[in-house]
Amino acid sequence: MSLEVLGISVLWLFLFGYVIVGSIDYGAGFFNAQSIITGKQHILSKIIQRYLSPVWEVTNVFFVFFFVGIVGFFPQSAYYFGTILLIPGSIALILLAIRGSYYAFESYGTRGHKGYAFMYGASGLLIPASLSIVLTISEGGFVSIVNDNPVLDYAALFTSPLTWSIVALSIVAVLYISAVFLTWYAYKTGDTKATDLMRKYALGWAVPLIITASGIVYELSSHNEAHFERIMDLWWMFGLSFILWFATVWLIWKRRNYGTAFWLLVGQFALAFFAYGVSHYPYLLYPHLTIYEGFTNTAMAISLVFVFILGLALLIPSLYLLLRLFLFDKKYVQGIKNKKE
Repeated sequence: MSLEVLGISVLWLFLFGYVIVGSIDYGAGFFNAQSIITGKQHILSKIIQRYLSPVWEVTNVFFVFFFVGIVGFFPQSAYYFGTILLIPGSIALILLAIRGSYYAFESYGTRGHKGYAFMYGASGLLIPASLSIVLTISEGGFVSIVNDNPVLDYAALFTSPLTWSIVALSIVAVLYISAVFLTWYAYKTGDTKATDLMRKYALGWAVPLIITASGIVYELSSHNEAHFERIMDLWWMFGLSFILWFATVWLIWKRRNYGTAFWLLVGQFALAFFAYGVSHYPYLLYPHLTIYEGFTNTAMAISLVFVFILGLALLIPSLYLLLRLFLFDKKYVQGIKNKKE
């Protein structure tokens, strides 16, 4: 395995971690807002607050690692993406700031405030939507080189069906991943009403997930035929992903093994996510930039690989301890620790 492939593989792994952890966090904020606005906060809010309190600060650690790594491993990516992502990236940063601010207002100010909860929940859905535009741009057809400078065609980007297909999938995936996890979490707390409500949400977003994912493949067939053909070559990975999706939905439908259902979901997204990454190889920005053309020097690459593997080795045990000591601690999930405080 070359250093270029190893570097992008490590970064893709961090990005996948952000997709899963971030989706749970963003979706939890949305469901919390929905429960407050619809008057169901007595069912969901306590469960969601128990999850968000110890977790929300660490959500963006994966994203920070990925962002630093993409510039470190592929310095030329800053030249291409730095300018064309100025507006989408700025929107995402503003939304992150809004989300953090309104989390503080909602958690430490007036509990149950509809306005604060709405801004927190809405920004959580808009962040992945704004970040997902990068995937659209990477498919090509939106960036041209003018006087040696990359120029983004905003009109073509925001009128492309592919753009809105990817945005739709990002939002639906956030809600589905979060709903499945919170179903498991509510079940662990012994809260039957919250478990039943989140189960309905999980089942409700399951079919839209497959529809939006299929929509992206369909749009790619006309937008980027070369990428579409590589996706078809990896049909078996997407097929296995579909089988895991079906198994997840079946377990939730039967009200059985919610924990197993969530880990099947993780496997489902891992297969689809890495199949998409392999099919996109070797391009970072089609057809202008590949992982080989914009790679850093060997010494820097080896150092970065070592640092990122070490970071992953520290991050995973930290998340495990967070889950063990807080989220799935018997007293914590039942709210006993909160009462003592």
